[in-house]
Amino acid sequence: MQASKAETELPENKPTRSEREFQNLLRRLELALDASQIGVWEHSINRDVILWDAQMHRLYSTGQADRTVPTWFWSNALHPEDRERAEQDFERAVAARGAYDSQFRIILPSGEIRHLRSRAHFYVDEEGTPSFIGAEWDVTSDVLLNAELGKQKMVAETRAQALEESNARIEHVADHDYLTGMPNRRLLDKRLAGLPTDKSVSTLAVLHLDLDQFKQINDSHGHAAGDAVLRAASLRIAAAIPANGMAARVGGDEFVIVLINFVGLDELKAIVEDVQRRLRKKIRFGQEMLQSGASIGVSWSSDRRARNLLAESDLALYQAKKLGRNRIEFFSRQLQEDLRGRRRLAEDLAQALEQGQVVPYYQVQLDARTREITGLEALARWNHPEKGVLAPGVFLRIADEYGLSAEIDAMVLQRALEDRAAWQAMGCSVPRIAVNISPARLADPALLDKLRRLAIPPGAIVFELVETIFLDDCDEKFLANIDLIKQMGIDIEIDDFGSGHASLIGLVRLKPKRLKIDRQLVTDVVESAEQRRVVGSIVEIAKALGVEVIAEGVETEAHAVTLSWLGCDSLQGFALGYPSSAADTGRLLAPTGHNGKSRSVAG
Repeated sequence: MQASKAETELPENKPTRSEREFQNLLRRLELALDASQIGVWEHSINRDVILWDAQMHRLYSTGQADRTVPTWFWSNALHPEDRERAEQDFERAVAARGAYDSQFRIILPSGEIRHLRSRAHFYVDEEGTPSFIGAEWDVTSDVLLNAELGKQKMVAETRAQALEESNARIEHVADHDYLTGMPNRRLLDKRLAGLPTDKSVSTLAVLHLDLDQFKQINDSHGHAAGDAVLRAASLRIAAAIPANGMAARVGGDEFVIVLINFVGLDELKAIVEDVQRRLRKKIRFGQEMLQSGASIGVSWSSDRRARNLLAESDLALYQAKKLGRNRIEFFSRQLQEDLRGRRRLAEDLAQALEQGQVVPYYQVQLDARTREITGLEALARWNHPEKGVLAPGVFLRIADEYGLSAEIDAMVLQRALEDRAAWQAMGCSVPRIAVNISPARLADPALLDKLRRLAIPPGAIVFELVETIFLDDCDEKFLANIDLIKQMGIDIEIDDFGSGHASLIGLVRLKPKRLKIDRQLVTDVVESAEQRRVVGSIVEIAKALGVEVIAEGVETEAHAVTLSWLGCDSLQGFALGYPSSAADTGRLLAPTGHNGKSRSVAG
């Protein structure tokens, strides 16, 4: 059966399959563009018009739907600061007939600013009309995010830089002295540690120096003056040393200088002497001119052995200060041996104190007129198990250097109280006993409590203070402690009076019970009229202040007679009695013995 014509002919307006597929593709593309919020535009160059789709109008919030818009419509929406650049981007693309790529800001009718990205390609249609077809999308969130990331990065970088600078400041502070700005001991140690491996170093020296009179400046003018001296010293030291040298303040008034690659000993001596010369110059402080100086110890080597030089220069400095200050001393092997000997002696002395080998020997003090025993002075002796009884000249200086003086004072006092009790048990009439008390012992904050625990009978013990202890600037706390000691029934005597340190003001403030004239004033008192006048003046001043006078160093009968005639109350010396052991002194004090008149006790 043959089909009809109506059945065999297709409707003219029915789309073909390919057309349907194309329409479906367009719809999907429109949906994709709409979902991605990408607007599509076409710019016809010859006609100078723009075709916008609906999404473009939404991006620009125009509220319109016209397909065709004038070119100024886009230009007017551009941010004024971006307009010139955005238009130039498009003009360059037109001139090159190539790809267009730009990013700019637009201002919406509401005043809101948005960031857009626009990309397009040049093409020519079938009619030969040149155009650009492109797309735009909103990148505001990306721009803001990148801006925030950039800001955070800048903040992080700023903080990192600040942290680095802070660490550098901390490192600098850790390595430098706060007052002078010089390197400190930490940085010095780093420098010294690296020198042995530095092959560029041919000669090496370490100078250890200590400012003379610094404590006196601090005490008399205050710490501000002391700080001024330290700052001036640091500048002078820095000016004196070569550029490849290093100077450090290692504590208090101590400085260390490291010198390298000097020609030889002559050049080294010239540098050291220049440093000392500069430090001797006076320093202005307000209206005052402060005088200091320096003691310097030097050690040097030509083999970069920096490890020992610091210790060796310290030994040389010790020697310079010991020999009178304001000196330069170079390290020597003999100096090292001497130091080792002193250290061994100090160690032995400390052990001797633990084992009770330090004991008092007693020297009598006689009434200048009656020659009766009026007192005893307890003098420290070291009852050495191998060397026998050692006089204080052997060990007292070492005791001062190594901080053992206070222990010796305490032991002598303890043994003196025990000997006194033993003599009393024998029926002896025991006079007052004078014991030395060192500055270190007086500075002990627990001294008063220790004395109270000893329960010393009033009048039994006298403390002898060397004259250097009570200068005019002794503080009120020191005087208050002395008064408390007096209240315990312990008299105060001044030893070595006249050696040049005390003054009448200091004597009046301290109010001692007695003073002991220095033996140097007694030695020539028989032959020298001048010495007799000096001693007579001291006696008159003491009498005016109600202070008794003891003359020590009485080695002849002529001494005794002359000093008695000059008005001294008591006498002490080898002409009257040698220092004796507790046993010998007990026999001297025994009731069956002599009363001590004109008696010389061999020791």
